[in-house]
Amino acid sequence: MKAFVFPGQGAQFVGMGKDLYENSAEAKDLFEKANEILGFRITDLMFEGTDEDLKQTKVTQPAIFLHSVLLAKTMGEDFKPEMVAGHSLGEFSALVAAGAMTFEDGLKLVSQRAMAMQKACEAEPSTMAAIIGLEDAVVEEVCESIDEVVVAANYNCPGQLVISGSFAGIDKACEILTEKGAKRALKLPVGGAFHSPLMEPARVELAAAIEATEIKNPVCPVYQNVNAKPFTEAAQIKENLVAQLTGAVKWTQTVQNMIADGATSFTEVGPGKALQGMIKKVDRKMEVDGVSSL
Repeated sequence: MKAFVFPGQGAQFVGMGKDLYENSAEAKDLFEKANEILGFRITDLMFEGTDEDLKQTKVTQPAIFLHSVLLAKTMGEDFKPEMVAGHSLGEFSALVAAGAMTFEDGLKLVSQRAMAMQKACEAEPSTMAAIIGLEDAVVEEVCESIDEVVVAANYNCPGQLVISGSFAGIDKACEILTEKGAKRALKLPVGGAFHSPLMEPARVELAAAIEATEIKNPVCPVYQNVNAKPFTEAAQIKENLVAQLTGAVKWTQTVQNMIADGATSFTEVGPGKALQGMIKKVDRKMEVDGVSSL
């Protein structure tokens, strides 16, 4: 079975999507539609902006979504998914690619999500850190023992777990986890504590927008971040999307479940190769590839 996966924040690069714009009339039309919907020329920032421009959450999230979704749309017969999943923001790309949402609705939600997260970050300064080389259970235990907001946020692959929380909580956790033998405890250059309880204001704001959006049953199962399980029913997909902002991204478990359910190959659609690397760490024998340009 063919699985298609979609990357999240961090995969952006200057020049992303430019070849799509220049070589596909359909992609060009949708890029221009995106400029209208967003109210600024995101294409200028994607194709000729700076790294700093692309790092702004309000730009990063729609940029990665656009690159991923338009690639899927221009793949034609090569895009025939039997199962899909996306990492954090990538879940929205996966849902649009699998026909659960229109391109326009997906882009509006991604833009609202980015703005809501930006606001939550500004209201409560916070951060994330990657913990390398420890068992998940050890990391979870340490997070629970700290009297600050600090939680396991991204289960990326075996031996790589990202934690999220207040600055004090992250500092304390990094210190203890290093003592416990972590190979690295590395603070990430992110705007705030994504996928933690500190995103609650963003979750509330986004919940209303998701509720008002029409979501249809997708063409194939979508494995969702919050519990790594496959869903094909619109109401349940909505519920899981709302929970995603404050819940953990269970990527390791998602890949394990997709393989257990019959995935024989994974294709990453969008910028970067991060997910391919993570999938290989879950199962070295798995066939993985990526599509990042036309």
